[in-house]
Amino acid sequence: MDVTVRQLQAFIAVAEQGSFTRAAERLHVAQSAVSILVRQLEAALGIRLLDRTTRRVELTEGGRDFHRHAETLLADLAAAVRSAHDLAAARRGRVAVAAPPLLAAALLPQVIAAFQAGHPGVDVALIDGRTDQIAAMVRAGEATFAVGTFARDEEGVARKRLVHDRLHMFCPAGHPLAARQRLLWRHLKGEKLVALTRDSGIRALVDRTLDRFGLAIEPAFEVAQIATALALVEAGLGVSVLPTYALAILAGRPVAARALGEPTVAREIAVVWAQGRSLPPAATAFVAQLQASVAADWRRLRAAADAS
Repeated sequence: MDVTVRQLQAFIAVAEQGSFTRAAERLHVAQSAVSILVRQLEAALGIRLLDRTTRRVELTEGGRDFHRHAETLLADLAAAVRSAHDLAAARRGRVAVAAPPLLAAALLPQVIAAFQAGHPGVDVALIDGRTDQIAAMVRAGEATFAVGTFARDEEGVARKRLVHDRLHMFCPAGHPLAARQRLLWRHLKGEKLVALTRDSGIRALVDRTLDRFGLAIEPAFEVAQIATALALVEAGLGVSVLPTYALAILAGRPVAARALGEPTVAREIAVVWAQGRSLPPAATAFVAQLQASVAADWRRLRAAADAS
């Protein structure tokens, strides 16, 4: 059976207008075209749908039964088309974004608020977890995409770079290192170091760079969360090497930040999604909002670092 939408539209128009002429006017086609479409539909169904008289066109018993189903089919099709258009225009949908705790707290809440203001029909879920966890969530389809720092050889994901996040030294505001206009890694020699735990990608970057310069610094503290490291720094218990985004959670606390040089060490913050799987339109719109927010954040955070 080969029934087309145009045949259904022609049949419904004739049934509702009671006339091939008026149906043709409604559809903006020739009357002969409407007649052909209805005959084709009757042939495809193997049933007479309309009784034609000189004065009026009336539905047969089979026509009345089919008319109900045809109306439902076209209404469902119209709803499906509207739904597809809404998805394409990011007017509806769902976005589940995963991120490590720092980015989940410092970056994403404002992005989500701005996005939902412009896309109220889109549901947004935020998942915070370790980088290895969120990458696995993306591959499993539990998260639409993730934001964070990922190994260059991370399997099963595609990526879009957002920014290179440079490592900074954080110390109490009155610390001698805070007075240096240019801070180098060798200046950390002899300092008490507040480090992240060894499962952290940031810790790996810091350890590799310290080893490169022969700076065997045994951490005074090892903690899992950047917020905890900053609290220890604020209490005067040491200095810490952390990414730029740590500036976002200082909130006026008496902690200074200085970019570390020779060498400049940075990590790539990227958006990743499952390889071979297209981002839905709502997620694409969210990523665009995220890129704009990151650009604005970076200008603000650099200014904050200079002023600290």
